[in-house]
Amino acid sequence: MSVAQRRRISTLIMARFARNMIARASGGSVALSRLWPGRTDRLIIAPHDLRTADATRAAEIYAGRFVFAGKIVTCQGRSIFDLEPPSEDWEVALLGFGWLRHLRAADTALTRANARSLVDDWISNPTHKRPVTRRADVLARRVISLLSQAPLVLGDSDSKFYRRYLRGLAREIRYLRYTMDIADGVPRLQVLIALCYASLCLANQARHIRGATRKLSEELQRQILPDGGHVSRNPGALIELLIDLLPLRQTFAARNIAPPPALLNAIDRMMPMLRFFRHGDGSFAMFNGMSSTPSDLLATLLAYDDAHGAPMANMPHTGFQRLDAGATTVIIDTGPPPPPNVSQDAHAGCLSFELSSGASRIVINCGMPATGRDNWRSFARGTAAHSTLTYHDTSSCQFVELSAMKRLLQGAPVVSGPVNVESYREAVANGVLLTTSHDGYLARFGVVHRRVLMIAPDGSRLDGEDTV
Repeated sequence: MSVAQRRRISTLIMARFARNMIARASGGSVALSRLWPGRTDRLIIAPHDLRTADATRAAEIYAGRFVFAGKIVTCQGRSIFDLEPPSEDWEVALLGFGWLRHLRAADTALTRANARSLVDDWISNPTHKRPVTRRADVLARRVISLLSQAPLVLGDSDSKFYRRYLRGLAREIRYLRYTMDIADGVPRLQVLIALCYASLCLANQARHIRGATRKLSEELQRQILPDGGHVSRNPGALIELLIDLLPLRQTFAARNIAPPPALLNAIDRMMPMLRFFRHGDGSFAMFNGMSSTPSDLLATLLAYDDAHGAPMANMPHTGFQRLDAGATTVIIDTGPPPPPNVSQDAHAGCLSFELSSGASRIVINCGMPATGRDNWRSFARGTAAHSTLTYHDTSSCQFVELSAMKRLLQGAPVVSGPVNVESYREAVANGVLLTTSHDGYLARFGVVHRRVLMIAPDGSRLDGEDTV
């Protein structure tokens, strides 16, 4: 392990310890939350949930079958929150309460009663609480879900349950407001988005709107790059964030409060990136943690795209190039790995490309494995899982490998990789020529990988050459 790698790992470990020490010194979010006089007696507005709902799943939930992340758990008369989860992904989905939208889609007295019963079971029994419960991203998702699905849960309720629901929701918001251990990247933005929703949707929260808005604005300016990409370089982060940011913009408008400029600017920059990463069949290119495309969510988001213009050709800040000719599309990774603190899902795919013609995908990367196949994640992140050159059977990036460190850092961030990645495109007589290079193998093997791609004007031919 090189000195630079040790330095990066030490920095990550120190940051992790710092978050833990701050949380312990403050007594944790539960202790601090008691100091916050955040009581509320009224729900002012419920934000819109853009995620697709399936009414047929309401029958499964009513029957006590909870299907998440490829796993099925049957209650058999017991509380679902008391059962041992089959996987962490399943538990995250359960405790995020996003499944309430399926009950709302059915919209019957039975499903409304079922939703109330499940939510009441959660908020009334403190013995349900498990470590994942207070994880910042899970807590943020639960707050957003309980706010957006409040019309379902409260529709036929009496005043006693209404007050109990609001007390339970206020308690979750208090925990979230004082959560100290928040991972960088998308989870941090999710927490701030949830706090903005809470400030806008509940009575007696007006004093928090300015602070929540300011913090969200600062984080959006830091994480959303000038060309609209996310700092993690994961195309999927755009979908994950926009699905919450677009309704947040609507919620500001519904409250007759001007949305912060940083929110509007971030959305305006991110929307064109959806078109940039999209192939002719509607799927996203699979770079840096992207898995199979949630086509329903993507279609919903694109309905909000007012520009409907052609995708940009070059995203220099995020580090991608796109070649379009005729019905042919080539998307190329021309950027270094993201900063270590947001690189838990980053891949060693520098200079890899994906090729499609119309609705046909021709060359693709492997992408992140589907949920439940965590043992494949490390292989999917390696250079060999990408359409690029692998030198001496070695990845161009190196990741944290020790199990103890991965547990401490909550993942395997990048500790070394390409530093100088260059790309230059020019129009030539035979089409468009893209010349790229990266130095990911320079320190270990003394070579630089150079790749040249040229696409014909009508898209009928793609020529390429790799040299080291």
